[in-house]
Amino acid sequence: MSDLFAAEKQENEASMQHRPLADRLRPKTLDEVVGQDHLVGEEGALTRMIASGNIGSLIFWGPPGTGKTTVARLIAGETDLAFEQISAIFSGVADLKKAFESARHRRSNGKATLLFVDEIHRFNRAQLDSFLPVMEDGTIVLIGATTENPSFELNAALLSRANVLTFKPHDETSLKSLLDRAEELEDKKLPLDEEARASLIRMADGDGRAILSLAEEVWRTARGDEVFNAKELQEVLQRRAPIYDKGQDGHYNIISALHKAVRGSDPDAALYYLCRMMDAGEDRRFIGRRLVRMASEDIGNADPQALVICNAAKDTYDFLGSPEGELALAQACVYLATAPKSNAVYTAYKQAMRAAKEFGSLMPPKHILNAPTKLMGAEGYGVGYQYDHDQPDAFSGQDYFPESMGRKQFYDPPERGFERDIRKRLEYWSNLRKERNK
Repeated sequence: MSDLFAAEKQENEASMQHRPLADRLRPKTLDEVVGQDHLVGEEGALTRMIASGNIGSLIFWGPPGTGKTTVARLIAGETDLAFEQISAIFSGVADLKKAFESARHRRSNGKATLLFVDEIHRFNRAQLDSFLPVMEDGTIVLIGATTENPSFELNAALLSRANVLTFKPHDETSLKSLLDRAEELEDKKLPLDEEARASLIRMADGDGRAILSLAEEVWRTARGDEVFNAKELQEVLQRRAPIYDKGQDGHYNIISALHKAVRGSDPDAALYYLCRMMDAGEDRRFIGRRLVRMASEDIGNADPQALVICNAAKDTYDFLGSPEGELALAQACVYLATAPKSNAVYTAYKQAMRAAKEFGSLMPPKHILNAPTKLMGAEGYGVGYQYDHDQPDAFSGQDYFPESMGRKQFYDPPERGFERDIRKRLEYWSNLRKERNK
């Protein structure tokens, strides 16, 4: 009997050695989860929910490798719920029906089900709607995990029935803690000097699973007493690509950061985010288009050259390609960040568009309409029009708005950059208009 026990123990230990490090280090209790104290710490949101004995349906939103699946499993254990897991990538309507039927059967036997759905944003609207009845009648407690913004990817009906909990990327402290645990489990130190260890943490990019996989790779690669420095580490690991999905949240988060850094006149931060996008493989033409947009939206007529420079940078990249053309995009980015700012045209455009929709198809005043036929002339088209170039100061002061609408002011240039001169010009014409229409 003891021989059988010893054989089983040896087999289990061998099985453990073949499992990935991340799997072997998977937390067994919520207390062991690192990097998410705001959720599972002493005063964390999940800690409070579990203590109350009332876990409702939840959406876990956060980047990869932050513990969403692990925490869902641990919640099931803490609350005595049956745990069932499906992935939206591999599951269809038939799989959902099967999961719901299993949950109904358990419920009839007095056991509730926690249904964990990985990548829940991959389901279509109809599939997401199928969760609603079984959530409402208590057949399942749903925990859906997503790396994408739930506000954009999940329908409102589902979100109204579930709380969204945000998982944070691992910081330096929690990643260091994972490495310490890995070294304790393996009973050996990583063959890295201090700088290389810091570099490994940066390579993980906030992903706990990634840093453990990288650590495994380091151990497999090192020979004998070899200790890697930072440069050698990068050569050995070939550097893990930054987390940045060009079609999803990473894409929009970084372009938003670039836009706001430009708007905030911070050329250093703007260059940083520009390089983040380039380093992650973002389409350079997309970057060029966004710089052109910033030139119109945030600089406008405060510096009309901004639009010219951005278009020139876009054309330069088309002409030179990578990597030479990227410098032109960087030049345009810095120009925008250091240019005087004005959204006066952008604001005026939105106000004018609202007015166009509000007032409908009003007829322009007849005096500014052409009269190509005798009938139109007889109707008063063009009568009283004053050709501005024939007037003093090349300004007639006529009203060009529809009569029933009255004059409106949409464009209000600030006292900044080139728009300071435009403002003086508009004020001059406004005074002339008042004098000539007395």
